[in-house]
Amino acid sequence: MWRYLAGGVAALLLVAAGVLLFKSPARSDSPLVAAPPAATDQAEGLPDTVPEASAKTREEKRFDRYDKDRDARVTREEYLAARRKAFARLDMNADGRLSFEEWAVKATTKFAEADKDRSGAMNAAEFATTAVKRKAQRPRPPCPPVGKGEEES
Repeated sequence: MWRYLAGGVAALLLVAAGVLLFKSPARSDSPLVAAPPAATDQAEGLPDTVPEASAKTREEKRFDRYDKDRDARVTREEYLAARRKAFARLDMNADGRLSFEEWAVKATTKFAEADKDRSGAMNAAEFATTAVKRKAQRPRPPCPPVGKGEEES
């Protein structure tokens, strides 16, 4: 019971402290350094207009990749062509059926390469070699762009 009472009193004290802080008069002098004067509307060396995007949208490019005969229609065969190629790569004995071993060949090969001591199990160091290798991201340009005559900070 005392814990609840102590918790309630502590909560009321916190609320009272918050009210006192927010009701106090604001300071007129700012501890922050004054902002530099605003730059001109057009920085030197920047183009007057924003560059236009390419004429084809992402969806139009995707459509064109599927439309092999360029008749402005994607047939069922064109749509499934990529899947058929992927299936054919996995179907090692070309019998038209995919066994578990054929389907899991990539994973089993990856396991065999990672299991350096051939124990049939991976330790933490061996398991770490199976992580997906991510592509390095391109560095982003500085924002806002630095104009001529200004130094980067």
